[in-house]
Amino acid sequence: MLPAAVHPVSAVISERLVQPDSDARLIVASRHDPEVFAELFDRYSAMLYRYVAKRLGPEVADDLVGETFLVAFQKRHRYDAEHHDARPWLFGIITKLISRHRRTEAARYRAVERSPREVVTEGPADRVAVGVSAAATRPALAGALAGLSRGDRDVLLLVAWADLSYAETADALGIPVGTVRSRLNRARRKVRAALGDTNPLLDEE
Repeated sequence: MLPAAVHPVSAVISERLVQPDSDARLIVASRHDPEVFAELFDRYSAMLYRYVAKRLGPEVADDLVGETFLVAFQKRHRYDAEHHDARPWLFGIITKLISRHRRTEAARYRAVERSPREVVTEGPADRVAVGVSAAATRPALAGALAGLSRGDRDVLLLVAWADLSYAETADALGIPVGTVRSRLNRARRKVRAALGDTNPLLDEE
């Protein structure tokens, strides 16, 4: 007998319990029809690309996005179908992959910090809020981001650039919401200090 997680009948029953057109429905359906998983890629690959490109540059963004969906596909049988939105799950995966490139990320911010002009990252369908994009290229902010601990930086950027809520950020990183709040407050204080307390994009929710 097949394990319950991959049994076709179990998958069909689980699929009926989730919201129509939700990410969870696609993931559950892909357990017995793998081709369905491609729709999840279509929904979120551009979003993930923009996020990685801002943190590490476009040179590695395509590879990390591809690796993220490969990992997600391999782990789809363990996905909790009660979570209808897969963004926290996907951002959690890609954040772990980004951690392997922490030196590259720090070097990127330092390069922006030394640059007298703004550096704009272009990506497919780049619709990131103009204010966030502009703030991200300021030398002062780049220096502040480089000085943050990895944990604080992950929380700050998941909230500011990935537009995740506190609860979604906690889910993505596998940490309590209270830890998200404390890391975010600490990161915001440092960033505000670097910007002369003038950045409204990092205000409290």
